[in-house]
Amino acid sequence: MELMIAHDVARLLPEVPVLRDLCRSMAVLEAILSPEWSSRYHSFDASWSPGEEMASMRNGSGDEYSIVFSAVGAYIRGFDHEAVMSPYGNDGPWPGVLDSVPEVFRHCVQEPAFCDEDGMPMVTACLWRETGDERWRVGEIDYPDGVSDPDGAAYLFARLVDLSPEAFRRFAEDYYEVPVDLDSVRHVYALRPLTQAVVTELNADLAVQDLADDLAECRYPSADG
Repeated sequence: MELMIAHDVARLLPEVPVLRDLCRSMAVLEAILSPEWSSRYHSFDASWSPGEEMASMRNGSGDEYSIVFSAVGAYIRGFDHEAVMSPYGNDGPWPGVLDSVPEVFRHCVQEPAFCDEDGMPMVTACLWRETGDERWRVGEIDYPDGVSDPDGAAYLFARLVDLSPEAFRRFAEDYYEVPVDLDSVRHVYALRPLTQAVVTELNADLAVQDLADDLAECRYPSADG
């Protein structure tokens, strides 16, 4: 994988509404592939807090991201526990990563869910985009020299900068070790109402009715009847 830092991700990320739809789609696909929530990689909670939705990723090995969507824009926090820029190897977050986060997102910086038990932000990469802003923003950071993926951005955000259904299928087939029907992924990526036929293609043991809570949590449309 070629070198990619948060500044590169900022240039490649889609607009906030597109990113939100992508996150909802990935969460629904994983709800179908993995009815057990604790085994999922991607999740989405449309009622995370008043006026805020959250998309999240966790790989089970200590790496994660959180994306907070609200009326003021979107805030992205990524944490790669092995990254050179980990706060645990530098007495706190790497200089510049959080310093210029605007006031409308400052509460996200100190959000307990994004910090460890001592209140230290678990972050190696941070991006944000206010409503009406023309691009994603990243702090002014002096990155360590000669280090591949110093902030974990290339790994953490790989599926957020590749909007293709094929990218999700590659991930899902590798992670869940099952064949994943591409047309079904395309159906969900297009946010078309979920049908039993699509669910069966992805998980023959699951009924669309079983997904009612997940679909509501992702604000995803379901087919009538």
